[in-house]
Amino acid sequence: MSDSFQRFRRLLLSSFIALPLAATLPAWAQKAPDAVRIGYQKSSTLLTIVKSRGTLEQQLALLGVKVSWHEFPSGLPLLEALNVGGVDLSADVADTVPVFAQAAGAKLTYVAQEAPSPSAQAIVVRADSPLKTIADLKGKRVAVTKAAGSHYLLIGLLEKAGLKFKDISPAYLTPSDGRAAFERGSVDAWVTWDPFLAGVQRQAQVRILADGRNVADYQRYYLASTQFAEARPDVLHVVYEELRKTGQWVKQYPKEAAAALAPLWGLDAATVELANSRRSYAVSPILIDSLKEQQTIADTFFSEGLLPKKINASNVEVWSPAATVPAAK
Repeated sequence: MSDSFQRFRRLLLSSFIALPLAATLPAWAQKAPDAVRIGYQKSSTLLTIVKSRGTLEQQLALLGVKVSWHEFPSGLPLLEALNVGGVDLSADVADTVPVFAQAAGAKLTYVAQEAPSPSAQAIVVRADSPLKTIADLKGKRVAVTKAAGSHYLLIGLLEKAGLKFKDISPAYLTPSDGRAAFERGSVDAWVTWDPFLAGVQRQAQVRILADGRNVADYQRYYLASTQFAEARPDVLHVVYEELRKTGQWVKQYPKEAAAALAPLWGLDAATVELANSRRSYAVSPILIDSLKEQQTIADTFFSEGLLPKKINASNVEVWSPAATVPAAK
């Protein structure tokens, strides 16, 4: 059983002990929450822009709802917090992360998705590296973030090259630690995603060995706790519309978007623009048929011993933008 899954399960079990009685009641039996706690990552482009503008606070104030923001280092701890009641809504997470959450029995609801951005994650090597193909990674040390989309990409690329995951030596590292290890030569290659990918491309001498095209679609998903989704679908509708409009703005005005994000990310505008050019930012509702790759991801991780059991990736709660008020009880 994977370390990531065990950590997630421990948090779930502790939450069931610690939660007050009110938290175990169905959403309709409780007072509708008058606040929304949003979890996000540094790479959460659209919600980072929304946060900086303050427009969400203005719109939700009309519904009597306050907003608070909570930053997380990666997607897995973000969804852990979402499930145990630390936050109510998550910014986009890589397609692999909900699979781990579902396997752990998390009560999460899919809210929206971004269209595929397969070139927004890749394996990089140093420019002078003798490694020329994925097959050359056999026996090499590769930095990767466990349970991230880049983890699935690495497995897929190795399989396509006729290799098994056990044929390499993985170094499970966060993006910042992965880059540090890569630059000091502690690893032979690094699998990462934008804006970290764009950052190392522009600030170091590197080559892209392969990206996700024809291997991993790299869709990103927005999720909410099921309890919050049932209680405040009107809030989700406001957030969804802000995400959709912001995604359109980023693609329509790339230089303005890069200029806005650069100081927030601590990167130069050109690096941000490069990163954004590889992301779709096309926000749309979740359709069950669109979760087919989620099943492939789940099956892949199960076969690698990273998930303790098989799951049905389509057996999930899905919110629809058409739902703007709680259903009558």
